[in-house]
Amino acid sequence: MFGRPTVLLLAGTAEAREIAEALARKKRWRVLASLSGATEAPAELPCDMRRGGFGGVDGMIEALQWDNVKAVIDATHPFADQISANTAAACAELGLPRIVVRRPEWTPEDGDDWRPQPSLKAASEALPLFARAFLAVGRQSLNPFAHRKDVWFLARVIDPQPGKFPLPRGDWTLGKPPFPLMHEVTLMQDYRISHLVAKNSGGEAGRAKLLAARELGLPVLMVQRPAPPRGEMAETAEQALAWLGTLAIS
Repeated sequence: MFGRPTVLLLAGTAEAREIAEALARKKRWRVLASLSGATEAPAELPCDMRRGGFGGVDGMIEALQWDNVKAVIDATHPFADQISANTAAACAELGLPRIVVRRPEWTPEDGDDWRPQPSLKAASEALPLFARAFLAVGRQSLNPFAHRKDVWFLARVIDPQPGKFPLPRGDWTLGKPPFPLMHEVTLMQDYRISHLVAKNSGGEAGRAKLLAARELGLPVLMVQRPAPPRGEMAETAEQALAWLGTLAIS
């Protein structure tokens, strides 16, 4: 169907962009990047692109066969556990090589007040009465906090949201990382934030909010990552590209 072998790149991270740009220069592979559709206007990548889900494992198997995919690079967000699990199952069914790219986690440093949480639900329960919490967890992760009618929430999103704020008390703040440190400090001061809730995504783009919490002496409820599916792992785009270069596929 295509002159070059196809690699499916599950995108949405800085590492995925690095991989797409590097493969576009090399031109050995046809790259098909898949985005979940969580962001309304994502930045274009220098390759073929598709948006939206696959329809579970069966849908992904069909898509992999239709596009004659020879290898899969899962460079999704560290908390996109469902698509990673579906990808692992589909690749195992078809015998396709697959690698998962997961940047290193953040770790606390001197002056940090981190309180590790096993889940978003646990983080919700850990907030004290009448807290003012900054939710830096994404709009699709707000539901576990909906029962906390005593807490005032500031939730950050990339795209403007229609309708009323989905939690009992609070408001949106708009913006796309990275943010300057003083932006984050000022934001937390202006809204009188008492607690930061964050996912341990790692990377530089989201680090400023953690530095701001340290500077202001705020507790951070840090939600731990889900474990990735078993298989080949990489921490960087360079490692994933090196793995791809070892594959004897034409």
